[in-house]
Formats: sequence, structure tokens, C-alpha cells
Amino acid sequence: MARLDVKPTRMELSNLKDRLAISTRGHKLLKDKQDELMRQFITLIRQNNELRAEVEKELTEAMRAFVVAKSLLNESFIEELFAVPNTSVTLDIQEKNIMSVIVPQMDFMVDEAVKEPEMQYGFLNSNSELDQAIDRIKTILPKLLKLSEIEKTCQLMADEIEKTRRRVNALEYLKIPELEETIYYIEMKLEENERANITRIMKVKDMGQ
Repeated sequence: MARLDVKPTRMELSNLKDRLAISTRGHKLLKDKQDELMRQFITLIRQNNELRAEVEKELTEAMRAFVVAKSLLNESFIEELFAVPNTSVTLDIQEKNIMSVIVPQMDFMVDEAVKEPEMQYGFLNSNSELDQAIDRIKTILPKLLKLSEIEKTCQLMADEIEKTRRRVNALEYLKIPELEETIYYIEMKLEENERANITRIMKVKDMGQ
């Protein structure tokens, strides 16, 4: 194991022991952070998988109804129906802190001031499949937004977990062993010097007698 290139003095030994204590505490804090991030990440991944499966199922049903409706209706009518939105939607993105990770918190609001009545179209031009498709897509929108929020949060947390893991490994396998090896080396050197001094003093005494 490599050691630091320092002079084997008692002052240096004291400094290294302080650095080792700080590194050990830092390692524990980072390890605790990593464990908590992993716990929350796993919970979010489960939520993401469940919500994604639910959204995909509902989107499939909505698109199936829309395809059927399109096959039974005049295509120009459908294009005209969806050409101009009848409501104004505002996306509000806030931020929240999860274990020092800044993640998005999304909400969307329908602007009631500009909201118009439900889509107007004649019953002769409509069918139940089109109504079902429109209703289903409306109910899916909040879930789609929540899904994007969770997936972005998972991505940011995964990046933070990887950064924390690298820092934990650097301390655990490089920094702390390096400090311990250097401390051991200096202690051996100081003990060796102390034994040499004692031997020298004893020789001096012997020569004086």
C-alpha cells in the first residue's frame, strides 16, 4: 500500500491522525447517504414501474379507441376538432431536496379564465369511441406528468448515487488505507529513533563511567 511522502515527525503524525479521523467520519456519513439514496431510489423505481405499466395500458386503450373512431369518422372533421386547443394548460415546475439532490416537482394547472366549454361537435359526426378516447387521454395527462417527474428524479438520484459511491470507494480503498499506512510508518520510525536515542544515551553513560 502506498503511503504519503511526509517527514516522520510527531507533528506530522498528529496531523495525519486528525486527517484520518475526519476521513473516517466523512466515509461513514457518505456511506449512510449512499444507503439512504439507494433505499429511496428503489422505492421510486418500483413506483415508476407500476405507474409506467398503468400509463402504457391506458394509452393503448385510448389509442385503440381513437383508431376505431378515426376509421368511422371523416378525417377532416377529426383534424378540425383537434386543430385548436380549447383549454390553456400551465406547467409549474418547482424543486425539492432529496438527500442534497435537487429534483423537479411538477404540477400542471388548467387556466379556468380561458377555458372554453367542452369540445363542440355534432352527434352525427361523433361516436362513442371518440368520446372514450378523448376522456381517457384527459385522465392520462396527470399520470404522464407524474411519470416524467419520477423518471427525472430517478435519473438525478442515480447520478448522485454513482458520485457518492465513487467518493466512498476513494476514501475506503485509497485515502484511509494511505493515511493508516503513513501513520504506521511514522510510528515505527519514531519508535526506531527513540530506541536509537536510548541506546546512544546508554553508550554515553558507559563511556563516562
